[in-house]
Amino acid sequence: MNDQPSAANAPWKQRYEHDLVSTFSTPPLLLDRGEGAWVWDAEGRKYLDFLGGIAVNSLGHAHPALVEAVTRQVSLAAHVSNLFASAPQLELAERLKRLTGAGEAGRVFFANSGTEANEAAFKLARLNRGTGSRTRIIALENAFHGRSMGALALTGKAYMREPFLPMVPGVEHIPATFEALEAAIDASVAAVFIEPLQGEAGVIELPAGFLSKARELTERNGALLILDEVQTGAGRTGDWFGFQHEGITPDAITLAKGMAGGVPIGALVTFGAASQLFHTGQHGTTFGGNPLATAAANAVLGEIERAGLVENARIRGEQLKQLIAGLGSPLVAGTRGRGLLIGIALAQPVSGELVAAARDQGLIINATGPDSIRLAPPLIIGDLELREFRDRFGAALAKVAATTADSEPTTRKVTA
Repeated sequence: MNDQPSAANAPWKQRYEHDLVSTFSTPPLLLDRGEGAWVWDAEGRKYLDFLGGIAVNSLGHAHPALVEAVTRQVSLAAHVSNLFASAPQLELAERLKRLTGAGEAGRVFFANSGTEANEAAFKLARLNRGTGSRTRIIALENAFHGRSMGALALTGKAYMREPFLPMVPGVEHIPATFEALEAAIDASVAAVFIEPLQGEAGVIELPAGFLSKARELTERNGALLILDEVQTGAGRTGDWFGFQHEGITPDAITLAKGMAGGVPIGALVTFGAASQLFHTGQHGTTFGGNPLATAAANAVLGEIERAGLVENARIRGEQLKQLIAGLGSPLVAGTRGRGLLIGIALAQPVSGELVAAARDQGLIINATGPDSIRLAPPLIIGDLELREFRDRFGAALAKVAATTADSEPTTRKVTA
């Protein structure tokens, strides 16, 4: 007789480590359900979710608008393949053209993730060859565009690329300075890829006017300006899309994350002449733009618009920055970002300890580096959630400060 416990009855962490590829560390929690800005683990403990599935859960958890839309659509047709159209697909394409300002000349390609959207954008860049001399693609140092081979080639983090060398050729990474931008862009450049905020790098802001200068230089040299709005889109930064803060018009943007509130989806939206580069058979996807995913995205974007959540992101983001500054912690060196995509600079490399202490206080946040914390709560947060964050984050900061030998920063400055 076999007295060994079955795999299904083993502790969940043991099952995770036994059955999943070890591309991620073993998670600290097994989450069971969510409601609004809150989640519960398998033991029934409640947490305030200020990570939002990494900027995905725009409406929080179990929002009625998303639940109703997905339930209705899955009862009709979840998938029909790209050989057929569906009403939710057409509606979402029209909605994205309106919200982005791509207008009548714009076009939309649907994918399943931000990485896939960036792969489509990479191929779009390759098609912008001109007479054949435009072979270079420019991206920024510290950028993150995904982990598939094309998107990884665009990603400006050498440690991520090195295990998979050689990369797809033709991509050059430059620092986010005006001097580097002007030196790099000439008639040999097919496209420039930029995140309006470098989310995975710690919510790093570009220099003021950087996107405008990139737009000027790309137009002058016939290059495409392609903006990765995977984290910054869908109202996250207090405008519908990050590029709208500078009042420019890109040639293409990529979207995913918050667009469908947790249902996998991605999109490439093209503007103007860039909409004519792709032709039949040059790209495709089986699942992309299926009725279920596009119905979910229509529901989420529609609710963001109906409930004024873009404005809420702007207002609550400013309140959140002020609240963090008001805590007066010696561990906080400043804040950065826009809307509800916020980076907290730490005076010491204690982000791991702070994330764990916050979790002990029933708060979920994210470390993007040893001295950086990322916040990306649902766009629905209000006064109650801000008060709860203040109390829980303040307690976590106090705990870490008390156990840190040298907690005084060299400088302490809070930036907008």
